[in-house]
Amino acid sequence: MLTCLKFVVLLLLLSSRSCDGLQFNDIDEEVELVAQSSRYGSLWPLPQKVQLSDVSFKLTTSSFRIVDAKESSAGPSCKHLTFLNFSCHCVIFSTSTFVLWATSFEGNECDAFRDQPTRLETFSQLVYKDEFGTKNINQTTISDFPRFAHRGILLDSSRHFLPIKVILANLETMAMNKFNVFHWHIVDDQSFPYLSRTFPQLSQKGAYHPYTHVYTPADVKMVIEFARLRGIRVVPEYDTPGHTQSWGKGQADLLTPCYAGSKPSGAFGPVNPILNTTYDFMTQFFKEISTVFPDAYIHLGGDEVDFTCWKSNPDIQKFMEQQGFGQDYSKLESFYIQKLLNIVSTTNKGYMIWQEVFDNGVKLKPDTVVHVWIGGATDEEMHKVTGAGYTTILSAPWYLDYISYGQDWQKYYKVEPLSFNGTEEQKKLVIGGEACLWGEYVDATNLTPRLWPRASAVAERLWSAKDVTDISDAFNRLSAHRCRMVERDIPAEPLFSSYCPHEYKGV
Repeated sequence: MLTCLKFVVLLLLLSSRSCDGLQFNDIDEEVELVAQSSRYGSLWPLPQKVQLSDVSFKLTTSSFRIVDAKESSAGPSCKHLTFLNFSCHCVIFSTSTFVLWATSFEGNECDAFRDQPTRLETFSQLVYKDEFGTKNINQTTISDFPRFAHRGILLDSSRHFLPIKVILANLETMAMNKFNVFHWHIVDDQSFPYLSRTFPQLSQKGAYHPYTHVYTPADVKMVIEFARLRGIRVVPEYDTPGHTQSWGKGQADLLTPCYAGSKPSGAFGPVNPILNTTYDFMTQFFKEISTVFPDAYIHLGGDEVDFTCWKSNPDIQKFMEQQGFGQDYSKLESFYIQKLLNIVSTTNKGYMIWQEVFDNGVKLKPDTVVHVWIGGATDEEMHKVTGAGYTTILSAPWYLDYISYGQDWQKYYKVEPLSFNGTEEQKKLVIGGEACLWGEYVDATNLTPRLWPRASAVAERLWSAKDVTDISDAFNRLSAHRCRMVERDIPAEPLFSSYCPHEYKGV
Protein backbone atom coordinates (compact mmCIF):
# COMPACT_ATOMS: atom_id res chain seq x y z
CA MET A 1 0.00 0.00 0.00
CA LEU A 2 1.29 3.45 -0.89
CA THR A 3 0.97 5.88 1.97
CA CYS A 4 1.46 9.58 2.28
CA LEU A 5 3.57 11.55 4.74
CA LYS A 6 2.62 15.13 5.47
CA PHE A 7 4.77 17.32 7.65
CA VAL A 8 5.90 20.86 8.21
CA VAL A 9 9.48 21.18 7.03
CA LEU A 10 12.11 23.56 5.76
CA LEU A 11 12.85 24.32 2.13
CA LEU A 12 16.54 24.74 1.59
CA LEU A 13 17.20 27.03 -1.36
CA LEU A 14 20.87 26.07 -1.45
CA SER A 15 22.08 29.02 -3.50
CA SER A 16 25.54 28.35 -2.11
CA ARG A 17 25.56 24.91 -3.73
CA SER A 18 24.76 26.07 -7.24
CA CYS A 19 27.48 26.81 -9.75
CA ASP A 20 26.28 29.94 -11.51
CA GLY A 21 27.41 30.41 -15.07
CA LEU A 22 28.14 26.78 -15.90
CA GLN A 23 26.78 25.65 -19.22
CA PHE A 24 26.52 22.36 -21.07
CA ASN A 25 24.90 20.96 -24.16
CA ASP A 26 22.17 18.37 -23.75
CA ILE A 27 23.31 15.10 -25.32
CA ASP A 28 20.19 14.51 -27.40
CA GLU A 29 18.72 17.93 -28.04
CA GLU A 30 21.71 20.27 -27.86
CA VAL A 31 19.86 22.49 -25.41
CA GLU A 32 22.07 24.85 -23.44
CA LEU A 33 21.38 24.81 -19.72
CA VAL A 34 22.75 27.13 -17.06
CA ALA A 35 23.10 25.74 -13.55
CA GLN A 36 21.33 27.81 -10.93
CA SER A 37 19.29 27.40 -7.79
CA SER A 38 16.05 25.51 -8.19
CA ARG A 39 12.99 26.85 -6.42
CA TYR A 40 12.82 23.36 -4.90
CA GLY A 41 16.35 23.59 -3.56
CA SER A 42 18.11 20.23 -3.46
CA LEU A 43 15.05 18.00 -3.04
CA TRP A 44 15.66 14.69 -4.81
CA PRO A 45 13.59 12.83 -5.81
CA LEU A 46 11.04 15.63 -5.95
CA PRO A 47 8.02 15.07 -3.66
CA GLN A 48 4.53 15.01 -5.11
CA LYS A 49 3.55 18.36 -3.63
CA VAL A 50 5.62 21.12 -2.05
CA GLN A 51 4.29 24.35 -0.52
CA LEU A 52 7.03 26.82 0.30
CA SER A 53 7.38 29.37 3.09
CA ASP A 54 10.06 31.84 4.18
CA VAL A 55 9.28 31.30 7.86
CA SER A 56 12.30 29.61 9.45
CA PHE A 57 12.89 27.84 12.75
CA LYS A 58 15.94 26.57 14.58
CA LEU A 59 16.43 22.88 15.32
CA THR A 60 18.10 21.61 18.45
CA THR A 61 18.29 18.14 19.91
CA SER A 62 16.71 19.43 23.12
CA SER A 63 13.57 20.73 21.42
CA PHE A 64 12.82 18.30 18.64
CA ARG A 65 10.95 15.09 18.20
CA ILE A 66 8.47 13.57 15.79
CA VAL A 67 5.01 12.65 16.98
CA ASP A 68 1.90 11.39 15.24
CA ALA A 69 -0.70 13.95 14.29
CA LYS A 70 -4.22 13.35 15.53
CA GLU A 71 -5.37 12.01 12.19
CA SER A 72 -2.48 9.56 11.92
CA SER A 73 -3.14 5.85 12.18
CA ALA A 74 0.52 5.03 12.75
CA GLY A 75 1.07 2.78 15.71
CA PRO A 76 3.85 2.38 18.31
CA SER A 77 6.05 0.49 15.85
CA CYS A 78 6.76 3.79 14.10
CA LYS A 79 8.52 5.36 17.07
CA HIS A 80 11.97 4.33 15.89
CA LEU A 81 11.58 6.74 12.98
CA THR A 82 13.02 9.52 15.12
CA PHE A 83 16.39 8.56 13.67
CA LEU A 84 17.16 11.19 11.05
CA ASN A 85 20.13 11.87 8.85
CA PHE A 86 20.75 15.62 8.78
CA SER A 87 23.35 16.64 6.21
CA CYS A 88 26.32 14.40 6.99
CA HIS A 89 25.40 14.06 10.67
CA CYS A 90 23.29 11.32 12.21
CA VAL A 91 21.33 12.63 15.17
CA ILE A 92 19.11 10.60 17.48
CA PHE A 93 16.42 12.66 19.14
CA SER A 94 15.06 11.53 22.48
CA THR A 95 11.40 10.57 22.43
CA SER A 96 10.88 12.53 25.64
CA THR A 97 11.89 15.91 24.28
CA PHE A 98 9.73 18.90 23.41
CA VAL A 99 7.48 18.49 20.38
CA LEU A 100 8.35 20.88 17.55
CA TRP A 101 6.84 19.23 14.50
CA ALA A 102 3.82 17.01 13.86
CA THR A 103 3.81 14.28 11.26
CA SER A 104 0.99 12.27 9.79
CA PHE A 105 1.54 8.81 8.34
CA GLU A 106 -1.60 8.01 6.39
CA GLY A 107 -1.58 4.25 6.51
CA ASN A 108 -2.41 1.26 8.64
CA GLU A 109 -0.05 0.59 11.56
CA CYS A 110 3.06 1.46 9.58
CA ASP A 111 2.14 -0.87 6.75
CA ALA A 112 4.35 1.21 4.48
CA PHE A 113 7.43 1.15 6.70
CA ARG A 114 9.55 0.66 3.58
CA ASP A 115 8.69 4.14 2.36
CA GLN A 116 8.77 5.98 5.70
CA PRO A 117 12.59 6.19 6.06
CA THR A 118 12.75 7.59 2.54
CA ARG A 119 10.23 10.28 3.39
CA LEU A 120 12.31 11.25 6.39
CA GLU A 121 15.15 11.53 3.92
CA THR A 122 13.09 14.26 2.25
CA PHE A 123 12.89 15.96 5.63
CA SER A 124 16.64 15.73 6.13
CA GLN A 125 17.27 17.28 2.71
CA LEU A 126 15.53 20.42 3.89
CA VAL A 127 17.70 21.08 6.92
CA TYR A 128 20.50 23.59 6.53
CA LYS A 129 23.07 25.35 8.67
CA ASP A 130 23.18 29.11 9.02
CA GLU A 131 26.38 31.16 9.22
CA PHE A 132 26.70 30.25 12.89
CA GLY A 133 26.43 26.53 12.25
CA THR A 134 22.92 26.25 13.71
CA LYS A 135 20.54 23.87 12.00
CA ASN A 136 17.47 25.57 10.61
CA ILE A 137 14.32 24.57 8.85
CA ASN A 138 11.72 26.63 6.96
CA GLN A 139 8.03 26.05 7.28
CA THR A 140 7.04 23.99 4.25
CA THR A 141 4.19 21.55 3.67
CA ILE A 142 5.08 18.44 1.72
CA SER A 143 2.91 15.57 0.55
CA ASP A 144 5.30 12.79 -0.38
CA PHE A 145 4.63 9.31 -1.77
CA PRO A 146 6.06 7.20 -4.59
CA ARG A 147 4.59 6.90 -8.05
CA PHE A 148 5.78 3.29 -8.34
CA ALA A 149 6.00 0.75 -5.53
CA HIS A 150 9.06 -1.14 -6.87
CA ARG A 151 12.18 1.04 -7.16
CA GLY A 152 15.23 -1.16 -7.41
CA ILE A 153 18.97 -1.34 -7.92
CA LEU A 154 20.61 -4.52 -9.27
CA LEU A 155 24.20 -5.19 -8.22
CA ASP A 156 26.21 -8.10 -9.57
CA SER A 157 28.54 -9.78 -7.07
CA SER A 158 29.63 -12.65 -9.31
CA ARG A 159 31.66 -11.08 -12.12
CA HIS A 160 33.59 -9.26 -9.40
CA PHE A 161 33.22 -9.91 -5.69
CA LEU A 162 31.77 -6.91 -3.86
CA PRO A 163 32.97 -6.52 -0.25
CA ILE A 164 30.22 -6.21 2.30
CA LYS A 165 31.20 -2.63 3.15
CA VAL A 166 30.63 -1.63 -0.49
CA ILE A 167 27.19 -3.23 -0.51
CA LEU A 168 26.24 -1.53 2.76
CA ALA A 169 27.48 1.85 1.56
CA ASN A 170 25.33 1.57 -1.53
CA LEU A 171 22.30 0.49 0.49
CA GLU A 172 22.77 3.70 2.46
CA THR A 173 22.93 5.66 -0.78
CA MET A 174 19.87 3.86 -2.12
CA ALA A 175 17.91 5.05 0.89
CA MET A 176 19.08 8.62 0.23
CA ASN A 177 17.61 8.29 -3.26
CA LYS A 178 14.40 6.56 -2.15
CA PHE A 179 15.11 3.18 -3.74
CA ASN A 180 13.44 0.36 -1.85
CA VAL A 181 14.57 -2.89 -3.54
CA PHE A 182 18.08 -4.34 -3.61
CA HIS A 183 18.14 -6.94 -6.38
CA TRP A 184 21.16 -8.99 -5.41
CA HIS A 185 22.46 -10.87 -8.47
CA ILE A 186 24.61 -12.87 -6.14
CA VAL A 187 25.96 -15.73 -8.33
CA ASP A 188 26.62 -16.34 -12.03
CA ASP A 189 28.97 -18.19 -14.42
CA GLN A 190 32.09 -16.51 -13.09
CA SER A 191 31.78 -17.25 -9.37
CA PHE A 192 29.52 -18.62 -6.66
CA PRO A 193 30.23 -16.45 -3.59
CA TYR A 194 27.09 -17.43 -1.65
CA LEU A 195 28.09 -19.81 1.15
CA SER A 196 25.31 -22.38 1.29
CA ARG A 197 24.78 -24.29 4.51
CA THR A 198 23.20 -27.17 2.62
CA PHE A 199 25.76 -27.30 -0.19
CA PRO A 200 28.95 -25.64 1.11
CA GLN A 201 30.95 -27.15 -1.75
CA LEU A 202 29.26 -24.71 -4.16
CA SER A 203 31.26 -21.77 -2.82
CA GLN A 204 34.27 -23.86 -1.77
CA LYS A 205 34.85 -24.77 -5.40
CA GLY A 206 32.88 -22.11 -7.23
CA ALA A 207 33.90 -18.87 -5.50
CA TYR A 208 36.98 -16.93 -6.55
CA HIS A 209 38.36 -17.83 -3.12
CA PRO A 210 36.63 -20.13 -0.63
CA TYR A 211 37.27 -17.89 2.40
CA THR A 212 38.04 -14.31 1.34
CA HIS A 213 35.52 -14.02 -1.50
CA VAL A 214 32.35 -15.50 -0.06
CA TYR A 215 29.24 -14.20 1.68
CA THR A 216 28.76 -16.13 4.90
CA PRO A 217 25.34 -16.60 6.49
CA ALA A 218 26.27 -13.81 8.92
CA ASP A 219 27.17 -11.52 6.00
CA VAL A 220 23.86 -12.16 4.27
CA LYS A 221 21.93 -11.61 7.48
CA MET A 222 23.77 -8.32 8.00
CA VAL A 223 22.90 -7.09 4.52
CA ILE A 224 19.24 -8.01 4.94
CA GLU A 225 18.92 -6.27 8.32
CA PHE A 226 20.91 -3.21 7.24
CA ALA A 227 18.60 -2.88 4.26
CA ARG A 228 15.44 -3.46 6.29
CA LEU A 229 16.25 -0.63 8.67
CA ARG A 230 16.45 1.64 5.63
CA GLY A 231 13.17 0.49 4.15
CA ILE A 232 14.83 -1.70 1.50
CA ARG A 233 13.86 -5.22 0.46
CA VAL A 234 16.55 -7.69 -0.55
CA VAL A 235 15.52 -9.87 -3.50
CA PRO A 236 18.18 -12.50 -4.32
CA GLU A 237 18.65 -13.83 -7.83
CA TYR A 238 19.78 -17.39 -8.51
CA ASP A 239 19.70 -17.59 -12.29
CA THR A 240 19.27 -20.98 -14.01
CA PRO A 241 19.49 -22.99 -16.24
CA GLY A 242 22.05 -20.74 -17.95
CA HIS A 243 24.65 -18.59 -16.19
CA THR A 244 25.54 -21.61 -14.03
CA GLN A 245 29.14 -22.55 -14.85
CA SER A 246 30.26 -21.81 -11.28
CA TRP A 247 27.51 -24.05 -9.89
CA GLY A 248 28.90 -27.07 -11.72
CA LYS A 249 32.29 -26.82 -10.05
CA GLY A 250 30.83 -27.83 -6.72
CA GLN A 251 27.86 -29.96 -7.72
CA ALA A 252 28.62 -33.04 -9.81
CA ASP A 253 26.30 -33.88 -12.72
CA LEU A 254 24.36 -30.64 -12.39
CA LEU A 255 25.48 -29.25 -15.75
CA THR A 256 25.03 -30.81 -19.19
CA PRO A 257 28.16 -32.47 -20.70
CA CYS A 258 28.88 -31.03 -24.14
CA TYR A 259 29.92 -33.28 -27.01
CA ALA A 260 32.31 -32.88 -29.90
CA GLY A 261 30.97 -35.39 -32.39
CA SER A 262 30.38 -38.67 -30.56
CA LYS A 263 32.62 -37.95 -27.58
CA PRO A 264 32.38 -35.57 -24.59
CA SER A 265 34.40 -32.40 -25.21
CA GLY A 266 35.12 -31.79 -21.54
CA ALA A 267 33.06 -28.61 -21.55
CA PHE A 268 29.71 -28.15 -19.85
CA GLY A 269 26.59 -26.22 -20.79
CA PRO A 270 23.43 -25.18 -18.93
CA VAL A 271 21.85 -27.15 -16.10
CA ASN A 272 21.02 -30.70 -17.20
CA PRO A 273 17.21 -30.73 -17.43
CA ILE A 274 16.71 -34.46 -17.97
CA LEU A 275 18.04 -35.84 -14.66
CA ASN A 276 15.93 -36.37 -11.55
CA THR A 277 18.99 -35.50 -9.46
CA THR A 278 18.85 -31.97 -10.89
CA TYR A 279 15.43 -31.37 -9.39
CA ASP A 280 16.35 -33.06 -6.11
CA PHE A 281 19.21 -30.57 -5.81
CA MET A 282 17.05 -27.58 -6.74
CA THR A 283 14.42 -28.60 -4.21
CA GLN A 284 16.92 -28.66 -1.35
CA PHE A 285 18.75 -25.55 -2.50
CA PHE A 286 15.72 -23.31 -2.88
CA LYS A 287 14.27 -24.59 0.38
CA GLU A 288 17.38 -23.13 2.02
CA ILE A 289 17.19 -19.88 0.03
CA SER A 290 13.55 -19.41 1.04
CA THR A 291 14.53 -19.51 4.72
CA VAL A 292 17.62 -17.30 4.41
CA PHE A 293 15.95 -14.46 2.50
CA PRO A 294 12.73 -13.28 4.12
CA ASP A 295 11.35 -11.38 1.13
CA ALA A 296 8.22 -12.74 -0.49
CA TYR A 297 9.98 -13.07 -3.84
CA ILE A 298 13.01 -14.79 -5.33
CA HIS A 299 14.37 -13.85 -8.75
CA LEU A 300 14.87 -17.04 -10.76
CA GLY A 301 16.47 -15.55 -13.86
CA GLY A 302 15.85 -17.77 -16.89
CA ASP A 303 17.60 -15.55 -19.43
CA GLU A 304 20.17 -16.12 -22.20
CA VAL A 305 20.16 -19.91 -22.34
CA ASP A 306 22.58 -21.17 -25.00
CA PHE A 307 21.19 -24.34 -26.63
CA THR A 308 24.45 -25.35 -28.35
CA CYS A 309 25.55 -27.82 -25.66
CA TRP A 310 22.10 -29.33 -25.30
CA LYS A 311 21.98 -29.89 -29.06
CA SER A 312 25.34 -31.71 -28.98
CA ASN A 313 24.43 -34.16 -26.21
CA PRO A 314 23.00 -37.53 -27.40
CA ASP A 315 21.09 -38.14 -24.16
CA ILE A 316 19.40 -34.75 -24.50
CA GLN A 317 18.59 -35.52 -28.14
CA LYS A 318 16.96 -38.78 -27.13
CA PHE A 319 14.95 -37.05 -24.40
CA MET A 320 13.77 -34.43 -26.88
CA GLU A 321 12.49 -37.19 -29.15
CA GLN A 322 10.73 -38.99 -26.30
CA GLN A 323 8.99 -35.79 -25.22
CA GLY A 324 7.97 -34.89 -28.75
CA PHE A 325 9.85 -31.60 -28.65
CA GLY A 326 11.33 -32.05 -32.11
CA GLN A 327 14.24 -29.64 -32.55
CA ASP A 328 12.64 -26.83 -30.55
CA TYR A 329 15.01 -26.50 -27.61
CA SER A 330 13.00 -23.63 -26.15
CA LYS A 331 10.49 -26.36 -25.24
CA LEU A 332 13.21 -28.14 -23.27
CA GLU A 333 14.03 -24.89 -21.52
CA SER A 334 10.35 -24.45 -20.70
CA PHE A 335 10.22 -28.02 -19.40
CA TYR A 336 13.02 -27.22 -16.93
CA ILE A 337 11.67 -23.82 -15.92
CA GLN A 338 8.20 -25.20 -15.27
CA LYS A 339 9.61 -27.82 -12.91
CA LEU A 340 11.71 -25.18 -11.15
CA LEU A 341 8.73 -22.87 -10.71
CA ASN A 342 6.76 -25.72 -9.18
CA ILE A 343 9.63 -26.37 -6.76
CA VAL A 344 9.84 -22.75 -5.68
CA SER A 345 6.07 -22.56 -5.31
CA THR A 346 6.26 -25.22 -2.61
CA THR A 347 8.38 -22.82 -0.51
CA ASN A 348 5.48 -20.32 -0.48
CA LYS A 349 7.63 -17.79 -2.31
CA GLY A 350 6.61 -15.75 -5.29
CA TYR A 351 9.06 -15.45 -8.14
CA MET A 352 10.40 -12.93 -10.57
CA ILE A 353 11.73 -14.04 -13.94
CA TRP A 354 13.49 -12.39 -16.88
CA GLN A 355 11.26 -11.82 -19.89
CA GLU A 356 12.52 -14.83 -21.94
CA VAL A 357 10.63 -17.19 -19.63
CA PHE A 358 7.40 -15.41 -20.54
CA ASP A 359 8.40 -15.14 -24.20
CA ASN A 360 8.94 -18.91 -24.40
CA GLY A 361 5.43 -19.64 -23.20
CA VAL A 362 6.18 -21.16 -19.80
CA LYS A 363 3.06 -21.55 -17.68
CA LEU A 364 3.35 -18.94 -14.92
CA LYS A 365 1.48 -18.32 -11.70
CA PRO A 366 -0.81 -15.28 -11.83
CA ASP A 367 1.36 -13.44 -9.30
CA THR A 368 4.59 -13.88 -11.31
CA VAL A 369 6.61 -10.70 -11.81
CA VAL A 370 8.06 -10.44 -15.32
CA HIS A 371 11.28 -8.42 -15.60
CA VAL A 372 11.63 -6.70 -18.99
CA TRP A 373 15.26 -6.10 -19.91
CA ILE A 374 15.80 -6.51 -23.66
CA GLY A 375 16.03 -3.22 -25.54
CA GLY A 376 14.78 -2.47 -29.03
CA ALA A 377 11.15 -3.52 -28.80
CA THR A 378 10.61 -2.65 -25.16
CA ASP A 379 7.20 -1.00 -25.62
CA GLU A 380 5.96 -4.02 -27.56
CA GLU A 381 7.19 -6.37 -24.82
CA MET A 382 5.58 -4.28 -22.08
CA HIS A 383 2.32 -4.40 -24.03
CA LYS A 384 2.51 -8.19 -24.38
CA VAL A 385 3.41 -8.93 -20.77
CA THR A 386 0.81 -6.64 -19.23
CA GLY A 387 -1.73 -7.74 -21.82
CA ALA A 388 -1.26 -11.27 -20.51
CA GLY A 389 -2.08 -9.97 -17.03
CA TYR A 390 1.34 -10.20 -15.41
CA THR A 391 2.87 -7.75 -12.98
CA THR A 392 5.84 -6.12 -14.66
CA ILE A 393 9.03 -4.28 -13.78
CA LEU A 394 11.16 -2.43 -16.31
CA SER A 395 14.95 -2.35 -16.67
CA ALA A 396 15.59 -2.23 -20.43
CA PRO A 397 16.35 1.51 -20.62
CA TRP A 398 18.30 1.59 -17.35
CA TYR A 399 21.38 -0.61 -17.86
CA LEU A 400 23.95 1.57 -16.14
CA ASP A 401 26.87 -0.69 -17.04
CA TYR A 402 26.71 0.93 -20.48
CA ILE A 403 28.61 4.18 -20.17
CA SER A 404 29.30 7.02 -22.55
CA TYR A 405 31.03 10.37 -22.62
CA GLY A 406 28.74 13.13 -21.43
CA GLN A 407 25.64 13.36 -19.31
CA ASP A 408 23.91 10.06 -19.95
CA TRP A 409 21.83 10.58 -16.80
CA GLN A 410 19.53 12.69 -18.98
CA LYS A 411 18.74 9.67 -21.15
CA TYR A 412 17.70 7.70 -18.07
CA TYR A 413 15.73 10.64 -16.72
CA LYS A 414 13.64 11.03 -19.89
CA VAL A 415 12.32 7.46 -19.83
CA GLU A 416 8.59 7.12 -19.28
CA PRO A 417 7.82 3.58 -18.01
CA LEU A 418 4.19 3.77 -19.18
CA SER A 419 4.88 4.98 -22.73
CA PHE A 420 3.67 1.72 -24.30
CA ASN A 421 0.22 1.34 -25.83
CA GLY A 422 -2.09 -0.34 -23.38
CA THR A 423 -5.20 0.03 -21.29
CA GLU A 424 -5.23 1.66 -17.88
CA GLU A 425 -5.54 -1.81 -16.37
CA GLN A 426 -2.40 -2.90 -18.19
CA LYS A 427 -0.46 0.11 -16.99
CA LYS A 428 -1.49 -0.53 -13.40
CA LEU A 429 0.41 -3.83 -13.68
CA VAL A 430 3.70 -1.95 -14.09
CA ILE A 431 4.84 -1.70 -10.48
CA GLY A 432 8.14 0.02 -11.20
CA GLY A 433 11.62 -0.68 -12.40
CA GLU A 434 15.26 -1.28 -11.63
CA ALA A 435 18.55 0.31 -12.59
CA CYS A 436 21.03 -2.50 -13.32
CA LEU A 437 24.79 -2.30 -12.85
CA TRP A 438 26.30 -5.51 -14.19
CA GLY A 439 29.76 -6.34 -12.96
CA GLU A 440 31.99 -7.31 -15.88
CA TYR A 441 33.92 -4.05 -15.54
CA VAL A 442 32.85 -3.05 -12.03
CA ASP A 443 34.27 -3.86 -8.61
CA ALA A 444 34.82 -2.03 -5.33
CA THR A 445 37.14 0.49 -7.01
CA ASN A 446 34.56 2.02 -9.33
CA LEU A 447 31.08 0.76 -8.46
CA THR A 448 29.87 3.72 -6.42
CA PRO A 449 30.95 6.56 -8.74
CA ARG A 450 29.66 4.68 -11.78
CA LEU A 451 26.31 4.12 -10.09
CA TRP A 452 25.74 7.56 -8.56
CA PRO A 453 24.31 10.01 -9.44
CA ARG A 454 23.34 8.26 -12.69
CA ALA A 455 20.97 5.98 -10.77
CA SER A 456 19.52 9.05 -9.08
CA ALA A 457 17.90 9.95 -12.41
CA VAL A 458 16.06 6.62 -12.33
CA ALA A 459 15.11 7.23 -8.72
CA GLU A 460 13.23 10.43 -9.53
CA ARG A 461 11.51 8.87 -12.52
CA LEU A 462 10.16 6.06 -10.32
CA TRP A 463 9.26 8.25 -7.33
CA SER A 464 8.09 11.64 -8.59
CA ALA A 465 4.95 12.58 -10.50
CA LYS A 466 4.76 11.83 -14.21
CA ASP A 467 4.89 15.51 -15.14
CA VAL A 468 8.21 16.12 -13.33
CA THR A 469 10.23 16.27 -16.54
CA ASP A 470 12.03 19.66 -16.53
CA ILE A 471 15.58 18.63 -17.42
CA SER A 472 17.01 22.04 -16.49
CA ASP A 473 15.46 22.03 -13.02
CA ALA A 474 16.52 18.40 -12.63
CA PHE A 475 20.12 19.35 -13.41
CA ASN A 476 20.03 22.10 -10.78
CA ARG A 477 18.62 19.86 -8.05
CA LEU A 478 20.69 16.81 -8.98
CA SER A 479 23.89 18.88 -8.92
CA ALA A 480 23.10 19.90 -5.36
CA HIS A 481 22.00 16.38 -4.44
CA ARG A 482 25.26 15.00 -5.80
CA CYS A 483 27.16 17.43 -3.59
CA ARG A 484 25.13 16.22 -0.62
CA MET A 485 26.16 12.65 -1.38
CA VAL A 486 29.79 13.75 -1.63
CA GLU A 487 29.48 15.52 1.73
CA ARG A 488 28.28 12.21 3.17
CA ASP A 489 31.48 10.53 1.93
CA ILE A 490 29.86 8.97 -1.14
CA PRO A 491 32.16 9.29 -4.19
CA ALA A 492 29.36 10.20 -6.60
CA GLU A 493 30.77 11.34 -9.92
CA PRO A 494 30.13 14.92 -11.15
CA LEU A 495 27.44 15.79 -13.67
CA PHE A 496 29.64 18.40 -15.34
CA SER A 497 32.28 21.00 -14.52
CA SER A 498 31.47 22.26 -11.04
CA TYR A 499 32.54 22.21 -7.42
CA CYS A 500 31.06 21.19 -4.10
CA PRO A 501 31.48 23.27 -0.92
CA HIS A 502 32.57 20.05 0.79
CA GLU A 503 34.69 18.10 -1.67
CA TYR A 504 35.15 14.34 -1.40
CA LYS A 505 38.01 13.54 0.95
CA GLY A 506 38.17 9.81 0.39
CA VAL A 507 37.95 7.10 3.02
